[in-house]
Amino acid sequence: MKGAATGRFLLVLMACTLPAVTYSNTPPGPGNQTDRLSLLEFKKAINLDPQQALASWNDSNHFCSWEGVSCRTTSNRVTNLDLGNRGLVGQISPSLGNLTFLKHLSLATNRFSGQIPASLGQLHRLQTLYLSNNTLHGVIPTFQNCSNLEKLWLDGNNLLGGFPGLPHGLKQLELGSNNLSGTIPHSLANITTLKSLDFNFNNIEGNIPDEFAKMPELQSLRATANHLVGSFPQAILNLSTLVSFSISANHLSGEVPPGLGSSLPNLQTLAIDINFFHGHIPSSLANASDLRLVGMSNNSFTGVVPSSIGKLGNLHLLNLELNKLKARNSQDWEFVYSLGNCTNLQTLSLYSNQLEGHVPTSLGNLSVKLRTLILGYNQLSGDFPSGIANLRNLMWLALHGNQFTGKVPEWLGTLNSLQKLLLDNNNFTGFIPSSLSNLTQLSDLGLQANKFEGHVPTSIGVLQNLQGCNLSNNLLHGGIPKEMFGIPAILRIDLSANNLHGQLPDEIGNAKALVHLNLSSNMLFGELPTTIGNCENLEDIGLRRNNFGGSIPVSLGNIRGLEVLDLSHNNLTGSIPMSLTNLQYLEQLDLSFNNISGEVPLKGIFSNVTAVRIDGNPGLCGGPLELHLLACQVMPANSSKKRHSIVQKVVIPLSSILALVIVITVMVVWRRNRKTNMLSLPSFGSKFPKVSYHDLAQATCGFSTSNLIGKGRYSSVYKGELFQDRTMVAVKVFLLETWGAQKSFIAECNALQNVRHRNLVPILTVCSSIDSNGNDFKALVYEFMTQGDLHELLYSTQCDGNTSTRSHITMAQRLSIAVDVADALEYLHHGNQGTIIHCDLKPSNILLDDNMTAHVGDFGLARFKFESAASSSTYSISTSVAIMGTIGYIPPECAAGGAVSSAGDVYSFGIVLLEIFLRRRPTDDMFNGEMNITKFVEINFPDRIPQIIDPELLEEKQHLSPETSLAMKEKSLECLLSVLNIVLLCTKPSPNERICMQEVTARLHGIKKAYIS
Repeated sequence: MKGAATGRFLLVLMACTLPAVTYSNTPPGPGNQTDRLSLLEFKKAINLDPQQALASWNDSNHFCSWEGVSCRTTSNRVTNLDLGNRGLVGQISPSLGNLTFLKHLSLATNRFSGQIPASLGQLHRLQTLYLSNNTLHGVIPTFQNCSNLEKLWLDGNNLLGGFPGLPHGLKQLELGSNNLSGTIPHSLANITTLKSLDFNFNNIEGNIPDEFAKMPELQSLRATANHLVGSFPQAILNLSTLVSFSISANHLSGEVPPGLGSSLPNLQTLAIDINFFHGHIPSSLANASDLRLVGMSNNSFTGVVPSSIGKLGNLHLLNLELNKLKARNSQDWEFVYSLGNCTNLQTLSLYSNQLEGHVPTSLGNLSVKLRTLILGYNQLSGDFPSGIANLRNLMWLALHGNQFTGKVPEWLGTLNSLQKLLLDNNNFTGFIPSSLSNLTQLSDLGLQANKFEGHVPTSIGVLQNLQGCNLSNNLLHGGIPKEMFGIPAILRIDLSANNLHGQLPDEIGNAKALVHLNLSSNMLFGELPTTIGNCENLEDIGLRRNNFGGSIPVSLGNIRGLEVLDLSHNNLTGSIPMSLTNLQYLEQLDLSFNNISGEVPLKGIFSNVTAVRIDGNPGLCGGPLELHLLACQVMPANSSKKRHSIVQKVVIPLSSILALVIVITVMVVWRRNRKTNMLSLPSFGSKFPKVSYHDLAQATCGFSTSNLIGKGRYSSVYKGELFQDRTMVAVKVFLLETWGAQKSFIAECNALQNVRHRNLVPILTVCSSIDSNGNDFKALVYEFMTQGDLHELLYSTQCDGNTSTRSHITMAQRLSIAVDVADALEYLHHGNQGTIIHCDLKPSNILLDDNMTAHVGDFGLARFKFESAASSSTYSISTSVAIMGTIGYIPPECAAGGAVSSAGDVYSFGIVLLEIFLRRRPTDDMFNGEMNITKFVEINFPDRIPQIIDPELLEEKQHLSPETSLAMKEKSLECLLSVLNIVLLCTKPSPNERICMQEVTARLHGIKKAYIS
């Protein structure tokens, strides 16, 4: 101790006696004069310096003492310039290239724009260059002359081009989050000193070169979110030094090497999510004993999770969601027991796999550090998993989308760290546990689509951090607790489809942060509180199908951001408040089936009649002409009290009598028409047989579910026997209470009344009548297609004992279907008076008859373009208010709100062709983010097409000789490549680049003729 004290004293003494280092204010020499002027040039290029980082950069201070500047004490030459995270705005001056002694340059996390000066690539003493997290753009200059450069960080910019020229001694290269393109240069493997390579979130193509196997120092390789293709890069297996490997969100496919864990014993991070890998999860992962993060989600892995994974004692995260992993018996579930050895496990996700049966109790042996447990969307059953009670530190628990039954236990409230609880879409029963009020950290509560009963617990109001509460589609009754609206953080409340009654509390006005409110399909009554107008952040209000009365609150006009307002099917009275016209973001307004009266406004959303529903309010008048309402009676401005009295005493009674006479007359006519079965749509003329509601009800056994053969957005389709000869028909009944169904009916009538083609579904007649309850009834009657629709043909399975198989469809049959659909579209686009655009082409709208001839149907979203007689210009008539099409088939321009055109049908047809020959839906789980079915084909065309199409198309024919079978296989492949080439021309991103249906049809006919001949 005494010696240590003596040593400290000597150090202090030396510090006091050494001369202080000072910078001379004498004019600097030629070399450091250059440095000073270069720094001042750099300062001139700065437009904004919010932190005054460059305030000291003036002549009153030696430049070596300026903030961020460090110099060599012997020569006053700048060696370090560190201005990272200063908020600087401007461009990087090329003058920095004159700082020839510079070793370290950091301008990271600022707002520099422009290009990286090429002069930086001449700094041969430079060792580290940090330009991360700016807005730099342009091509990266070469740094080959920076012979001492070890660390180059350019991530988080907008840089273009490919990999730059690099020195051979580089150790770290960070290029992530830019817009780089091209392939990985093989020469990169010559940098044998490289330890870390990151080009995450770019547009790099190709595969990881085999030469990477010769990089002895590489420890981290991160290539997430690019366009890499091919199989798992074999070169990686030689990199025994690798610690972190990330290739998630690419287009890689095939099996993961079974010896992966043995080849990479030092691996700590393995991220291969969002690719097309299949096969089993390698059990050898257990040999990489230091693995901490394993991400294999969103692939097509099958089999069981290997129990050997429990040997990974340092495992923190295991994400296997969105695969096809199974567990059916206790042996399959063994991996859960083994995971009990992973004492550091914090996240486990098995979401959306094929796990079945009861969750084993060994789940309770998982690490006490577990924060996230996601088992949603499997086929799990039984009671609430009891083992979860031991997982005291859970923050996120998701059991949604399974088949759990029984009650949710009260002990759930002891998991007081829970922030997200998702139990929706199960079969839970009983009361919502009152102990949930103990979960004070809870932010998201999803209990919808179960069978919960009893009251909505008032204790939910205690959850002050709750942002989302969804209790819809249960059996809850009683009133809505006012405490729910006192939660300051609440953003979403959904209590729809229950049996709630009572009034909507005035306290709703306290929910200032509320964005989405859905109380539809309950038994709520009373007047809507005016305080609802205090919820100024609301975007979506759903109150349909209740018993609300009184007038529509004027205060709704205060909710400036409101987008959807649905008050339909209530008992609202009074007039439409003019304040609703001020809601400039309102996109949908449904006031239908109330008792609202008075004049319909003309401004705001009411000027867009496709966005407003007001039917079922007989007292409304005026409004836009397209609504076809009666004109409102205008009273003279000088009307007196006497005249008002006359109106009350005389006019109103006479009007009532007249209205009664009209009603009786209408009823008489209606009964007469029902008796003679003569109701039909006049515009279809006499060439169509006339049928009534009674005829169609009798033909379909009262529209029974046993006769239901299909259901869509706007209609249900029933099979039946009609007319005297008992003709099999398909009756399409429109769901007129559904938004857009009326327009869909009109669109289909307009489309079909004047078109005839062998590949369009033949319409037999139409019925516009009244059902047995006096409600409007509209239906179309089609010829029945015995082979169903194309979607059913492609994806339905047939059970044979313990196995299930899909229908076998030959190449010739698929070609014929493709040609039939093309012929139909060509007729609609080019062979009819004007152009009919289908707008919703998809396999379920393509029907097949006895001979497997394809017929296009469902014109409920059709649009028409006719040539003007006066000029050569065209104009279009929209007959639908819905989004133009179905997700997966909508062309990019329509999805972005662009105009509808025949080129959109061409795009949809291209997607249908892909389904026919790949037998894969465009909404398949494998397609997400930037990857879609078209890009999937593009990156595999033409060399890897045999690996991605429906395997049965290239199956060996056992009954044929090998030579003949091989020849047929080659012929089929040639045919497939020709068809897919057409697909790529149909699905171009820009509608102007797509070929027309006339050319498509001509090419397909040629392919079919060549194949079948």
